[in-house]
Amino acid sequence: MLKTAVLVSGGGTNLQAIIDRMADGTITNTEISVVISNNKNAFALERAAKAGIPNRCISPKDYADRAAFNAALLAAVDEAGVDLIVLAGFLVVIPAEMIERYRNRIINIHPSLIPSFCGTGYYGLKVHEGVLSRGVKVTGATCHFVDEGTDTGPIILQKAVEVRQGDTPKVLQQRVMEQAEWVILPRAIDLIANGRVSVTDGLVYITGSNASHEPHDL
Repeated sequence: MLKTAVLVSGGGTNLQAIIDRMADGTITNTEISVVISNNKNAFALERAAKAGIPNRCISPKDYADRAAFNAALLAAVDEAGVDLIVLAGFLVVIPAEMIERYRNRIINIHPSLIPSFCGTGYYGLKVHEGVLSRGVKVTGATCHFVDEGTDTGPIILQKAVEVRQGDTPKVLQQRVMEQAEWVILPRAIDLIANGRVSVTDGLVYITGSNASHEPHDL
């Protein structure tokens, strides 16, 4: 059984997608051991509580400095004894110590087709604003492992989403969530939980049926 910690900052729509896909059997061999937020007012904590999942807030505001916060965050994850850390809209820089300790065991969902519209400054609606201002016709989402860079870790899955004439950033954001993020993040968790994902020389390999099609448009 894959024990996971889900880290959140806001509404928790990706967390809800994980919970729902666990309930309907899309995600197998997995349990959420803890949900952690840096924001005590995050609705994601209510989602976790409703689902009966242990949850807690660890806020930088409650610590003297960032080093103390980082230590507390790492201690909370260690205490939960998890195999995988899922960043589901977690707007906090992951401590280097955590990345090192959980190498290739931290995954993130990003609302674009990396390497486009990613990196420093590209988060939330800013990603979709960038997509629309550039006039691209296809965007999407990427699920990747986390390394020391910003959105630079090995890519696990991607899914494309059409950009439509008249889209606003919020409309596009919703479509990317529904058609891509809520699809590939649960899929990646299930693949990892069933031992089908490996990383070699910075590249992700997926084994099993239809493995050659996994990284493409699901």
